[in-house]
This record gives sequence, C-alpha cells and structure tokens, in this order.
Amino acid sequence: MIDLPSIARNIQWSTEGFWVCPSPSGEISYPAEGNRTCFAVEDGSFWFQHRNACILQAVSLFPPRCPLFDIGGGNGFVAKALQDAGFEVVLVEPGPEGVRNARRRGVRQVIYGSFEGPDFLPGGIPSAGLFDVLEHIEDDRAFLKRIHSGLEQAGRLYLTVPAIQGLWSNEDVYAGHYRRYDAGDLRALLESTGFAVEFASTFFKFLSLPILLFRTLPSRLGIGRPGAGSGRQHGMAVPAMNRPLRWLTERELSRIRASRRTHGGSSCLVVAKKG
Repeated sequence: MIDLPSIARNIQWSTEGFWVCPSPSGEISYPAEGNRTCFAVEDGSFWFQHRNACILQAVSLFPPRCPLFDIGGGNGFVAKALQDAGFEVVLVEPGPEGVRNARRRGVRQVIYGSFEGPDFLPGGIPSAGLFDVLEHIEDDRAFLKRIHSGLEQAGRLYLTVPAIQGLWSNEDVYAGHYRRYDAGDLRALLESTGFAVEFASTFFKFLSLPILLFRTLPSRLGIGRPGAGSGRQHGMAVPAMNRPLRWLTERELSRIRASRRTHGGSSCLVVAKKG
C-alpha cells in the first residue's frame, strides 16, 4: 500500500479503519440521505452496474498510474470495482455514511474528507476519478484547476457526468446538481483548465428518451415529486427487459472498447490527461 501521508499531508489514522482530515466535511450540494439511498440500490441497479462497466472499460483502455484517487466516491461502488479489477484505489469521500459504507463494502484505502481537506502535495496524485461529482460543484472550473494542480504531470483524470442540459428536470434539482453537460461544452471546459482530452463519449443512450418523457416533461408541466420512485427506477427488475438491456449495454461497451464515440447518451464519459 502507498504511504498516504506522503501525498495527503493533513490526515490522521482513525481506529475505525480509515484516514480522517481535521475538518473532513466540505461544502457540497448533495442530499443528506444521498449515500444511504444509493447504498440501498447500487448492488442491484443496472444503472450503477453499467456505469461501472463503462468506467472499467475506459480505465483498462487508458490505464492509470496508481493509486487512482476516487474523489467524492460515495459508498465506494466504483472504487471497489476498480480495486477488484486489480487497480490500487484511494477513496476520498466527505460523507461519513459513505465512508463507513465503503469500508463495509471492502474498499481498503479510504480518506474521510473533501478534496481540499487532505492538503494534497501539488503534483502528488498519480490519477483521479470524478464519477458523477463535477455536477455537484458550483464552481466546476475552479475545482478542475485544483484537480489539475494536484495531479502528476501527464496524470489522467477519469470523469462521468450527467449529459444534455435539455434533459434537466426536478430530479437534477433534488440530486443537488448545478448543471448537466453537453459534450462539446465539457471538452472545452477541460481544455480550458489544462487537460488534453484523450477519449470522450456518451453512454446510456437508450435512457435519453425515457428521461425526457418521464422526468423532463413532467417537471416542465409541474407534475410529480422529485425523488419519488427512484429506487424502482434503479431496480428495473423486469425479466422481459433483461435481454434487451444486455444487448444495449453490451453495444455501448463494445464501442468504448473500440474507442468509438456514442452520441446522444444521458451520461458523458471522458478520459483526459494533464497537459
């Protein structure tokens, strides 16, 4: 294991089995019950499983220097998948419930704190992941500049965000999002903060129309309650849908595997390198 205090200079070991910053919780736009809600559905959710598969494919295609710091990684669902795939991962999470869930899940290296809390050595982070985190940051440009400063030269950033601002709904408000990202705008943002984009694609193309019909349009019409039924939506344990979902998700994975871009998906996936 890496000597974490040599990179994160402001952490202390806890008897609970993880590292802690003196002031671990930063100012984040995220529901108080968010980690608890996600932990209840992640293992059985086709959405979380397919996102993991897409991330793992991209990370395998563009390997990181390890350890990879999964910043704002919640309950460690992505971190554990990367760890199981043989990558050394450090989870950095400002939510105490997320930290404990990640340790319960088996994530070996966890820092309880926001990205600013551990006082990372400039240029000391080999690789970083922001998996559905950037949309929760009000000043995303300043945050990316801090990530850029923290990364080693030519260190990689792996990023997923919700896509297509036109799909904005009350669910985004409920989740604490400041925005969704159009692919071109996201590329421009990364390049303006010093990153060179190596790969960019969308995924969950097959969800864009359902999101429009069942979230965006009802929100515009003032129908429905944000957050209602999210557990059912993540489960989607409908046997008749299993085969079509497998075909659709495998199609997207095969395109990532071939470094081919998919347009029109409801999530963006980017691999970028520090310039």
